[in-house]
Amino acid sequence: MVDREDDLKIGIKTSAITFGRFDVAAVMLCYAMTLGIIGWVGWTLHLGSAFYAGLAVAAAIMSVHCSWIRGRERMACFKAFLHNNWVGAAIFAGIAANFLVSGRSFG
Repeated sequence: MVDREDDLKIGIKTSAITFGRFDVAAVMLCYAMTLGIIGWVGWTLHLGSAFYAGLAVAAAIMSVHCSWIRGRERMACFKAFLHNNWVGAAIFAGIAANFLVSGRSFG
């Protein structure tokens, strides 16, 4: 979403261009699907509350990103893009905390 104008100039079809005015909805749908799939994997592996706490933190970060990108302002979108690593960090922390608390191994 940050470099939409540049992508239009050089003629490439990025997701921001493909989804057009539904770009924010597409990002949020992808976030929801990611949380759903990772949550499902955690459920099938019988992960505990620490895991789901990590997912909840990731969901909160994702909602902040939604507020940042809603206006489609270039710098706000770039801020969300740069901040996206915290989503992964929250999910990782939840997984790691789950295994530390439960005493289970990764193998």
